[in-house]
Amino acid sequence: YGLAHADADPVRAREVLRRGLVTAQDSGNRYDESNLANVLGRLEALYGDPIAALDYLTSAISNYRDSGNNTVIRLPLGVLAALLNRVGLTESASIIAGFAFGALTKGWIPELGRAVKHLREVLGDQTYGSLAGKGANMTPSAIAVYAYDQIDQARTELAAMPK
Repeated sequence: YGLAHADADPVRAREVLRRGLVTAQDSGNRYDESNLANVLGRLEALYGDPIAALDYLTSAISNYRDSGNNTVIRLPLGVLAALLNRVGLTESASIIAGFAFGALTKGWIPELGRAVKHLREVLGDQTYGSLAGKGANMTPSAIAVYAYDQIDQARTELAAMPK
């Protein structure tokens, strides 16, 4: 339900996904917990509370990293890159986008493509390419650790923004 109604009714979708997340956590189902946190992170970043998005994305990144899922970890990282771009953390957004951007994220995270386009415009192709190349050459574990640091920085930036 949450996925099917994500864009049509994001408020209700988030409510349903939050209930699903609690159920997954209570039952110890880390697979569903990871997927639900990933989707909730994206919906909060797009339609809700960006700080809540950071919490969900941290959980998804951590679970995918711990499980060794080096493919799907790109999804919450792609959402994070787009969110960091929106907050004005363009260098860190570029590094994370460099790791995350690919066929999987192009299909699931269209806002990442828009963020990359914006980053190229703001930073210039050469600077963006250099930063994205850094991210592309990082291991999944290294990019996760880097992402955690950038999430902390984003929290600080968001807390300082007028509501």
